[in-house]
Amino acid sequence: MYLSLATTHRPATDLGFLLHKHPARLHEIALSFGRAFVFYPEASEERCEVALVVDVDPVALVRGKGGADGLHSHYVNDRPYAASSFLCVAMARALGTALAGSAKDRPELAATAIPLEATVTPLRGNAQLVQELFEPLGWTTTAERIGGPDTTDVASGYLTVRLSGIARLQSLLSHLYVLIPVLDDDKHYWVGEDEVAKLLKRGEGWIENHPSRETIVRRYLDHRRALVREALERLAPETRVETTEPQGALPEEVLETPLRLADQRLDAVVDVLKKAGARTVADIGCGEGRLLDRLVRERWVDHLVGVDAAARQLHWAAKRLKISLPGGPPEGRVQLLHGSLTYRDKRWEGVDAVTLVEVIEHLGEDRLSVLGKIVFGMARPATVVVTTPNSEYNVLFANLGTGAFRHPDHRFEWTRGQFQTWAEKAAATYGYTVKFSEIGQSDERLGPPTQMAVFTLGAK
Repeated sequence: MYLSLATTHRPATDLGFLLHKHPARLHEIALSFGRAFVFYPEASEERCEVALVVDVDPVALVRGKGGADGLHSHYVNDRPYAASSFLCVAMARALGTALAGSAKDRPELAATAIPLEATVTPLRGNAQLVQELFEPLGWTTTAERIGGPDTTDVASGYLTVRLSGIARLQSLLSHLYVLIPVLDDDKHYWVGEDEVAKLLKRGEGWIENHPSRETIVRRYLDHRRALVREALERLAPETRVETTEPQGALPEEVLETPLRLADQRLDAVVDVLKKAGARTVADIGCGEGRLLDRLVRERWVDHLVGVDAAARQLHWAAKRLKISLPGGPPEGRVQLLHGSLTYRDKRWEGVDAVTLVEVIEHLGEDRLSVLGKIVFGMARPATVVVTTPNSEYNVLFANLGTGAFRHPDHRFEWTRGQFQTWAEKAAATYGYTVKFSEIGQSDERLGPPTQMAVFTLGAK
């Protein structure tokens, strides 16, 4: 992937002061995923051009420090070549001083608008979106489609994008830093709350009034609805993002955050698995991989499997866990599987323990018998851990309407008695014993916010 910056400002070689890179030298920067090179193809008084070339190691992405069982565990993909968040990381490392708007020796130059040109290639996207993103910021754009090697349309989804205009160098770099991943519509790393702060910092002064603000925020934050909502409300506090969720049904995370229930649940489940001596674990309905992220740090865990019916959730889990990326788990330690919770899947059978953390309530009650047969009757792990909301506790959530569930996707929420009846029947049917625990601060009358059942195969 390639980025070039050029100016005809006189003397044009002042670009070297802005970038803190001497035009007569080749600069090499080591990155966790490869190498970046900065050099000057042209450096004269009339015109100066600097190039940033990023060499991503495709083998390191799959084998290096990451595992090869993730969703992107293949050698043939566009990630080492398409301009993407990899290029932005390289920009921050190689051109960080200019990106911050700092020029110690020439501060007046950093604050001056100068003629600038930029070329980025190959960039995934379409010409119309390039115009919608860059032209409101004052840039003249051209976007040329890159043809395939046999002059066909093989690579028609990729462009060479050129920008020209008069602006401060920091402005150009900030626009590119934010909008390259927006065009690519993907990121190679986990997108968490810190990305909101990064977006607001790099977009300060221009993103607030951009006509494509919502598109930028949504794509930059990897379509994470909670993060998108937070960013848009911080950009325009008087505007609230519309939601399609039913009135009175707030997502569990919003309701439960003050109680730290998510953390307490994971702590409780990890503790149970450790005491049970489980070395291989399948998290069924793993979602974004929060439990897997906890378990992968434990030395007593040899192998983890995450299963979910939503491919997008697995995509986020792979990023959270850095699957197939430098700094991720060793090859083969974590496996993410796209699969149904109500069909037998031999790929995860044979593990020591199965976890169903806040999962059963997302299935219809009529489907629980099928789930029970698959988990208890066919897979038959030594330990099964199930957590689910205690519906009796719901009246203590001030923002939850009467009779509403904690999440709009819940098909049911059980009382303690209902949960115990189901669990005891499943245990008796399949040869398990079951013990119940409370998670979270318990109310004397209504019980805990979350209830947990731990099934043990064949125990007396």
